[in-house]
Amino acid sequence: MSANEAVLNAVPTSVSLAIPSKAQVVTGRVLGAVAVLFLVMDGVMKLIRPESVLKASAPLGFTSDMLLGIGIVLLLCTVLYVVPRTSVLGAALLTAYLGGAVSIMVRFSMPLFNMVFPILFAVVLWISLWLRTPQLRRVFPIIAG
Repeated sequence: MSANEAVLNAVPTSVSLAIPSKAQVVTGRVLGAVAVLFLVMDGVMKLIRPESVLKASAPLGFTSDMLLGIGIVLLLCTVLYVVPRTSVLGAALLTAYLGGAVSIMVRFSMPLFNMVFPILFAVVLWISLWLRTPQLRRVFPIIAG
């Protein structure tokens, strides 16, 4: 028995592993699209580095060259999230990226919203993926009452 089979066999039988409904898939796609649009915009802004982005990033210790690298990483992770075969890897990498954003916000004592926003964003990425991916529902099931 492979490790994957062992995990799937360990899932309680009261768990709903049904194929997502059309409404769930559409909701997942809409949530994912909103998240992807925001991430692409953020990544592109880091690549083109307008004055407003440079001014906002300077107090956090980020130079223009650093922003370029961060923007490239963000866009690559976002592409991985968009491609169905690599979407889980993309979500994991984006979660790590957003966790780094949270740590920066904590380090510089930013307002609570600035700290919570990346966390909420990561949650939206995973909810979007969970709503539209039956395989992910097997790994992260919602146990019926």
